[in-house]
Order: sequence, then structure tokens, then C-alpha cells
Amino acid sequence: MGATIASAVRHARSLLFVPATRPERFAKALDSGADCIIVDLEDAVAEDSKDSARAHLVQHLPQLAPAQLARTVVRVNATGTPWHDADIALLRDWVGQGVAVMLPKSEDPVALRGVANELGEAACVVALIESLRGLDAADALAHEPHVARLAFGHLDFQLDLGMHASSEEPELAFARNALVAASRRAGLPAPIDGVTTDTGDTGRLTADAGRARAFGFGGKLCIHPAQVAGVNEALGYSEAERAWAQRVLEEAAKRGGEAFSLDGRMIDLPVIRAAEAIAAARN
Repeated sequence: MGATIASAVRHARSLLFVPATRPERFAKALDSGADCIIVDLEDAVAEDSKDSARAHLVQHLPQLAPAQLARTVVRVNATGTPWHDADIALLRDWVGQGVAVMLPKSEDPVALRGVANELGEAACVVALIESLRGLDAADALAHEPHVARLAFGHLDFQLDLGMHASSEEPELAFARNALVAASRRAGLPAPIDGVTTDTGDTGRLTADAGRARAFGFGGKLCIHPAQVAGVNEALGYSEAERAWAQRVLEEAAKRGGEAFSLDGRMIDLPVIRAAEAIAAARN
């Protein structure tokens, strides 16, 4: 996958959904502060509007600048649905220009590999885990070469298991741990957590985004522009954290790999690696 594509999707904190049927919102979504937008051909589009949604996308993708295309993800319809093949055919010409693909209901690495092959060598896929079968296959999915990142569709996951999680969602801890671990084993960036459905509750968003970071997630799906800033703040780093990381790296460069003390804290290789991650993260 191309370096530009990998950079945008792999390091995104906030990923904002916009329905493909609302092309007038594409530019606004890109200007919202979201690291990436997800143009949705799936859940946000009624069955009788799938063709028109695809037509809107064909018309408006050429209007986006290269830097905007590199921040654009398209959620296609799942494999096996009547609309999937047409979605993939449409995107073949765009993946090489920076557009990434989110594959919902990701459960089968062979099927995902087939999608990537159809899209071509430049394919960059976000595998959306929404079922127990998908969770069971998380390691295999994460190791597919065109997968840039895993994402957690926690609402559909609950439906699949007949769950009704409470507001803090401790019931889903096992799934979140599994996705973070699968991403780590495959050498992928930290995965993307699911949406906060109450767009007017900033306290809930703050708690959800804080929980995502605590579990080791690096991104979160958003369904309203008002959620973007809170997600970026929760999953980013403060100026104080960045300044600390810079001091650590500067001192480490002088020490030639030796452990040292800074502000009363022992600094060894794991701490240096953490500082490197902060320095490399987006603002």
C-alpha cells in the first residue's frame, strides 16, 4: 500500500462517517478537523438508494484534491450482499489515488484477501469486526497484507451475541482486549473503537474516548462533526506530553542507549519507545 495512504489511515484518531447520499457534506466533513472521513455506502444508505449513492460518489470523488482523497475511506457493502461487487468495481480506479476501503462484517481472511485482490496492489483495507466470528478471526485478518487497521463495530457485535452492554461497557472488555492484542501481534497501528451514539452528550463521548485510549485503541469512529475535537483530544497528546517526549529523545541521543534518569524517573528502552510514539503521532 502507498505511503500516503498508510500514513492517513494508519495514524487517524478521528474517522467521521458521512452518507454517500449526502455529497454536499463531503467537503464539510473533510474540513471538520477529522483525520479521515468515511463515506458510507452501507448502513447509512437504504437498499433502494444504493445505486444513487454510488452515483453520487462517482460524481464527487473527482472533485477532491489528492490530499483529501488520502483522507477518504469508503465503507462498502459486505461481501455476499447484492451491492458489494459494484462497490468494489467503482473503487478500483480510486485506491491508487489514496482512497481506502472499510470492509464491514470482516470475518473471513480469504474473502478479505479476495476483496484486496479485486481492488489491486494499492488496496488499503480497514477490517471492521462486528461479530464473534470476526473476533475469532482477528489475528488472521490483521495479518492480511493489505489490512491497514482493525476497527470495532461494537453495536453490531452486541446484536450478534445477544448482548446489551451497560453505559461503561465492561461487558465488551474481552473483545476490545482481543482487538488491541491482535493488532499488536500483527504489527498494525492501534485499532479503531466504535461510535458514541448520543451526539449531544459530551460527557459520554469523553468517557468513551478515554476508555478507548485506556484499552489501547488509537482511533474512534465519529457520527457527528461535534464529536471530532473531543476524540482528537482524548486520543492525541498534550503539549506537555510532547515536550516530555522531546526531552527524553534528546537525552537518549546523548546516552548512546544507556538507561538514565529524567525528572526522577528511570528512562530505559520501553520509555524511549513510548516517547518515539508520541513524537511521531499527529497533532
